[in-house]
Amino acid sequence: MASGFEEIAGQAPALRAALLAWWDQHGRHSIPWTLRPDGMRPADGEALDPYPIHVAEVMLQQTQLRVVLPYWQRWMATFPDRDVLARAPGQDVLLLWQGLGYYARARRLQEAARRLLGHPWPQDLAAWQALPGLGRSTAGSILSSAFDRPAPILDGNVQRVLARLTACPQPPARQQARFWGLSATLLEPARPRAFNQALMDLGATVCTPRSPACPSCPWRGPCAAYAAGDPARWPVKDSPRSLPVQVIGVGVVLDGDGRVLIDQRLEEGLLGGLWEFPGGKQEPGEPIEATIQRELREELAIEVEVNAPLIELEHAYSHKRLRFVVHLCTPISGDPQPLASQQVRWVWPSELESYPFPAANARIIAALRARLEAG
Repeated sequence: MASGFEEIAGQAPALRAALLAWWDQHGRHSIPWTLRPDGMRPADGEALDPYPIHVAEVMLQQTQLRVVLPYWQRWMATFPDRDVLARAPGQDVLLLWQGLGYYARARRLQEAARRLLGHPWPQDLAAWQALPGLGRSTAGSILSSAFDRPAPILDGNVQRVLARLTACPQPPARQQARFWGLSATLLEPARPRAFNQALMDLGATVCTPRSPACPSCPWRGPCAAYAAGDPARWPVKDSPRSLPVQVIGVGVVLDGDGRVLIDQRLEEGLLGGLWEFPGGKQEPGEPIEATIQRELREELAIEVEVNAPLIELEHAYSHKRLRFVVHLCTPISGDPQPLASQQVRWVWPSELESYPFPAANARIIAALRARLEAG
């Protein structure tokens, strides 16, 4: 029975052979960016176009393959190469990304394309990591997938597989150096692209977070978690921490013609460059109506009358939960100014779908349309 990193590392040749034999038969061989333009699998050592792989790997950060696939297909149809992406309007990029979340990824992807204009694709790990939004694992995955270079990876699937293989008694985040070392030791230098893809496929299809399919696993024999009888106990997790809750007052301001006021966020943070209905955080002891009036005064230099509630909803991020309390509003005075945003616009409700909004705003837009249709 294997127990620990050193024992597993000592079995690297046998583990490589078993994993690659399994992958050749059972791997996910229809992922489009892993194939040649003719739909065939590349030969070992054969280079692929890095652009589709770069796009896919950035989309796969924080997002599952089944969700990414239709977004990737639409992206490639709209921005078929990096030069087209580099020259595209930023709002078109964000609009196509809408729904994937973590919108900074889209901005960084376009910034990388702009930096590479007129230059060849990077050929080493450091050069890929120098591009916006690419950490070591994403850069290594692109390098191995596109050029079949031996670069280890350590995404969530791989961490889970290695944590179970070693029955690591600590959360992977506390043992990153050892996990990176093991990933590099296990990597098959003659077939790094195939090995890394096999490792990701094993985590995605067999060594899943819940109910892993151990009877189908090529590494079942040396797996310490399987030998312990309950592999789902790994990876070990830190105790969950409670997320702080912030209440956000939001004003949906309608003018006398029925147009609605929206503003564009500054180009910073996770939601930079997106459009939103104006509002902000409720202060302790402050009525939500007063929050909305204050925020619109401070951010847009307008006075509003806060009218009927429109909708309440919650949205969770990795570090906090937001509760949005949304009211319809009527402008009283002032010409909207972008004091805390890039720009403001009065738009018809039917035009809202032409602007990229954060995910939580989709329900606000739906509630507004339902209210307007109801008179």
